Amino acid sequence: MIDIKGKIAWVTGAGTGIGEAGALALAREGAVVVLTGRRREPLDKVAAAITKASGIAHVKPADLTKVAEVNAIALWIKETLGRLDILVNNAGLNIPDRSWSRLTPEGIDKVIGGNLSSAFYVTHAVLPMMRAQGGGLLIHTASWAGRFVGPVPGGAYIAAKHGMVAMSHSLNLEECMNGIRSTVLCPGEVATPIMTERPIPETPESLARMVQPEDMGEIIAFVAKQPPHVVINEMVMSPTHNRGYINQVKARQAQAAAAGKGAM
Repeated sequence: MIDIKGKIAWVTGAGTGIGEAGALALAREGAVVVLTGRRREPLDKVAAAITKASGIAHVKPADLTKVAEVNAIALWIKETLGRLDILVNNAGLNIPDRSWSRLTPEGIDKVIGGNLSSAFYVTHAVLPMMRAQGGGLLIHTASWAGRFVGPVPGGAYIAAKHGMVAMSHSLNLEECMNGIRSTVLCPGEVATPIMTERPIPETPESLARMVQPEDMGEIIAFVAKQPPHVVINEMVMSPTHNRGYINQVKARQAQAAAAGKGAM
């Protein structure tokens, strides 16, 4: 493990959820954190919490689906802070009308743009800086849906997160010779605001059983503290109370029960 005090970290989607927790965790370790998201107010709250704890945070709101806004922040980091050591590529979204029977072209564009295209834009913007300085770490928040296909996230979200996983691995393939490392995180259900976009709202009880944002923040800090000669290519994590697994077991039990009744 290395000391990341004074390292420069850019966290996207930093106003809430995993991004907020990751920014706070990195700041606790002494990193200087640049906070980006669509809304300034939540970013200001995160920055205030970091400053109150004697950390350093810079608020840079942007719509990451717009290349010009992404590039403007990357240029500001280069010119003002001089380098970028860590990127937490976390911004993402989903929509309620996500099933194929309800999905619209506008919904497809929103989900793919907000999860995959934006991640490509941010990565593309910081790579020249990292190459020039001889290294850097990219941490991408994908999803359990980036590894496994299920009925809840919707086809567009699943495709976008699978794309993010592939993007991260391709970065290690091409950029490892430049000292650049890429880690993709694939968490199962995390109790973040995106859960409010599910067609069936989550209950407080179900949210409490999920992975918590603070858990993900600690994982981000753990990845960031790995020495430059080590890359964690991919991490998959989920709640212990994994509803996907539980539903599979229940389905098998129901099938077995039905087969037993049919044999009577």
